[in-house]
Amino acid sequence: MEKISKEQIAEKFQEIQAHICEELQAEDGEGSFESDHWTRKEGGGGTTRVLKNGKIIAKGGVAFSAVHGPTPDKILKKLKLEQADFFATGVSIVIHPVSPMVPIIHMNIRYFEMSNGRYWFGGGIDLTPHYLDLGDAGYFHRNLKRLCDSYDPDFYPRFKKWADDYFYLPHREETRGVGGIFFDRLVADKTLSFPRLFSFVTDVGYLFPKLYRYFMAKNASLPYGDRELAWQALRRGRYVEFNLVWDAGTKFGLDTNGRTESILMSMPPVAHWEYNQKPAAGSPEAQTLEGLKKNINWLKADE
Repeated sequence: MEKISKEQIAEKFQEIQAHICEELQAEDGEGSFESDHWTRKEGGGGTTRVLKNGKIIAKGGVAFSAVHGPTPDKILKKLKLEQADFFATGVSIVIHPVSPMVPIIHMNIRYFEMSNGRYWFGGGIDLTPHYLDLGDAGYFHRNLKRLCDSYDPDFYPRFKKWADDYFYLPHREETRGVGGIFFDRLVADKTLSFPRLFSFVTDVGYLFPKLYRYFMAKNASLPYGDRELAWQALRRGRYVEFNLVWDAGTKFGLDTNGRTESILMSMPPVAHWEYNQKPAAGSPEAQTLEGLKKNINWLKADE
């Protein structure tokens, strides 16, 4: 079975990082990404690009990494792997907007390979609105389904459920947002070759700026005030809770002695917590919380 080298995969991921930064910077109109190149003492490194205090983006990080070396024991035990060296490369993105009417978004695509021949692809993209907009949720999911269906009709329902289960805060009994797709440990098979699988993963990366530019252009000029900003800060707090308590990517990065600044670039610039905060019944805030549930068919939610 034809296989693409890990060097070629890393090079393509770097191209995707550059493309995404160009697209987001163009839509923001004021902010620009600053590049921070770093190395990992055990092997490899990466480039973290961050945009702060833009017109639309308050803080956005687009990180590329390609790291290698002996696989840490924590990873071997957690993933039930035999001892071998590893190579991991990926692009990870989190965008926190200025306006509470623009959603938070996350995307990650990654490739993991071991010296004993084991490999897999992973990734996902999910949307976290501060205020639930059924039209935005429908648009987001329909585009994800269209992409997934072009590769395998089973992808969207399978990966959508995976995202519902993964992007979930059990201690709050709520999803992080309206979900999206999530996949991990994907390998080539008789129906999907290695190059075709890699194409799917890269297409997820290229879809990201198209989707987020849509939300930036559509929602950034919507009016808001202190009430909406206060709610945005609380929803950002939920985002912090997920990333620090539950996110496997955060744990993987820390367990492999990854660069802390790059791992924690997903944190918002400001987040708040209030004791026993409960929105008024029937309010937009309460309606948003009611929509943070698993297994909602967002494809038809706005009909």
